[in-house]
Amino acid sequence: MTDTLPTDGPPPASPVPEIGHLTLRELFTVLKCGMDDFRAAPQFGLFFSAIYVLGGFLMVWLSAGHVTWVLATSLGFPLAAPFAAVGLYEVSRRREAGLPLIWSEILGVVWNERTRQVPWIGAVIVLYFLFWTFLAHMIFALMMGLSTLTNISSGLDAFLTSEGLRMIAVEVVIGAALAILLFALTVVSLPLVLEKEIDFVTAMLLSLQAFRANLFVMSVWATVIAVLTLVAMVPWFLGLIVVLPVLGHATWHLYRRVLYDTQ
Repeated sequence: MTDTLPTDGPPPASPVPEIGHLTLRELFTVLKCGMDDFRAAPQFGLFFSAIYVLGGFLMVWLSAGHVTWVLATSLGFPLAAPFAAVGLYEVSRRREAGLPLIWSEILGVVWNERTRQVPWIGAVIVLYFLFWTFLAHMIFALMMGLSTLTNISSGLDAFLTSEGLRMIAVEVVIGAALAILLFALTVVSLPLVLEKEIDFVTAMLLSLQAFRANLFVMSVWATVIAVLTLVAMVPWFLGLIVVLPVLGHATWHLYRRVLYDTQ
């Protein structure tokens, strides 16, 4: 993405950046940079994080017997969330470049991303979510046996049996593995497609390679994100209002350190 006026025809493809190596010390640096960005322009962080928080409230509210609406919200949320993340990345990009933080321009960038690569990454996340939902239900049906015929919404006794505990353990392990894979595919691909003219497949593969090249540090970063997000969700998702924008800004700075241009 550039700040120049549009020209006829698609912009030329950007060169694929090189993968650098991260240190644990840099994780503290990117978190500090993320906090600095949030403090410098809290209005943007609060606005974009509110999308996540309100989405969480909506899903909880609809969960009271409205399965159809829960499914629709759950499917739509992964498509909207990347655009909120793009807004945070754009704020960090502009601060880094010394550009003014103007609402119309930042929202314009978010709006223009609908015709670029971000929707494709959102679609991949939705498909990933559908696959995990199907897999989780299949594991539940296979491991719980006849207990699947009981009304589990009225009690948790079925989960406290040996079969139930084993099923929970299997779903936690498989779910964690799938979550790590999704994290590896998206950790730097979203800020990459914002800044560069690179297709989403190349961006996600490059993100996976960057994760593998920095396996330990990236795993620590994934753990930091998971722990901070979990803590921020108590109570009532309110902590996410601060944690999400800080992590979003920090992700931009992580991207700038792990991928760099050779030209």
